[in-house]
Amino acid sequence: MITVVGTGTGAPLPPDAEAALDRAGLVVGARRHLAAAALPDTAARVVLGPLAPALDAIERYLEKAEPAEEPADSGARGRVVVLASGDPGFFGIVRALAERFGSGRLTVHPGVSSVATAFARAGLPWDDAVVVSAHGRALRTAVNVCRAHPKVAVLTGPGSGPAELGAALRSGGDGDGSGSGSGSGSRMLVVASALGSGSGERVERVTPAEAAVRDWGPAVNVVLCLDESRALSPVRTVAGPPPSPSRWALAEGEFTHRDSMITKFEVRALALARLGPRLGEHVWDIGAGSGSIAVECARFGAAVTAVEKTADGVERVHANAAAQGVEVTVVHGAAPAVLSDLPDPDAVFIGGGGRELPAIVTACARRTRRSVVVAMAALDRVPAVREALVAAGLDCEGVLLQSSRLAPLPGDVTRLAATNPVFLLWGVRPPMRSEGVTQ
Repeated sequence: MITVVGTGTGAPLPPDAEAALDRAGLVVGARRHLAAAALPDTAARVVLGPLAPALDAIERYLEKAEPAEEPADSGARGRVVVLASGDPGFFGIVRALAERFGSGRLTVHPGVSSVATAFARAGLPWDDAVVVSAHGRALRTAVNVCRAHPKVAVLTGPGSGPAELGAALRSGGDGDGSGSGSGSGSRMLVVASALGSGSGERVERVTPAEAAVRDWGPAVNVVLCLDESRALSPVRTVAGPPPSPSRWALAEGEFTHRDSMITKFEVRALALARLGPRLGEHVWDIGAGSGSIAVECARFGAAVTAVEKTADGVERVHANAAAQGVEVTVVHGAAPAVLSDLPDPDAVFIGGGGRELPAIVTACARRTRRSVVVAMAALDRVPAVREALVAAGLDCEGVLLQSSRLAPLPGDVTRLAATNPVFLLWGVRPPMRSEGVTQ
């Protein structure tokens, strides 16, 4: 059996966890955990650094020890104990141990997670928080979640700490050094370091700009990213991010727009299906107009940047985002010129562009991680757009959407009212292929 003990946030170990340590034959943990624990003199120790060597050491020990072990309730010595920070089942080592040895061989004694402790220090509930790990992972996902949601906990790591997170939020970037803009909004960062260490514990509130210029050292546990004006949500039934919207492709009347210059809901429905906006991703809405696509993508949890060249259009996007309770970063300028300053997107919707449309499609298609969707009213523009998508290496498909809506007539009868036809083209980046493997 393997006993996993969560520690490191100041709470004392429960008696059964202490008993497991007393019977341990092999103890695995970070250097600080091994130094702080009361270990038997006879126990072997493995300092937890890279995970694979530690798992190999556990496997070798179990192969030698388990055949001669007494039953689990006998109190026999020689057990494996793994010391971990906080709750080891929450973005912790329990996953790797269960995958390698099976969950049936684990006894887990969870501690208080660093996320729970950090929110406690901030005096906030966290059932409505989104938790994202940037430890050993790309920072851009955490940045996109922070831009889109009012209450986020980021588990940090080397190269993905408070300074890097603050710099990306301050610049509107995605963590890879690209971009500038206004993605941070009214965000405040709560940086929690050395949680549970007594006098060494630090919990500091800083702006993203302040975080970006600090050297935070290795003791940071977690960073909370808060929009303090929305930090307290109504009572929740389901924890985590808000559920996906119960309806989408909202009626045009639910948006402020000018002279019916808005992507119609039939077109919007298919565009959203091809864009696939989701939590942790970044979507561009180019030629945003009313911002209907941008707002709908934000309702699905994506971070969204809307590009609009008219000042009144910028105001409409802001107003529509506020009316739907979402956040959209709006860039006032003309594509493709302003695109070079934006962080790379996962998906792009292009609803305007005029004569610059092929150049805009090319710029977007070269940088998107997944897809580009283009809506056009003019048949003449379809070949150039398709050529631009294909030239950028995307697989291109498209349809002509032409719908008729039920409309009332005098005498309590109904007619069909045709909407203007729209061409919708989309390009999707093919999946990466492994060398020597045909997919």
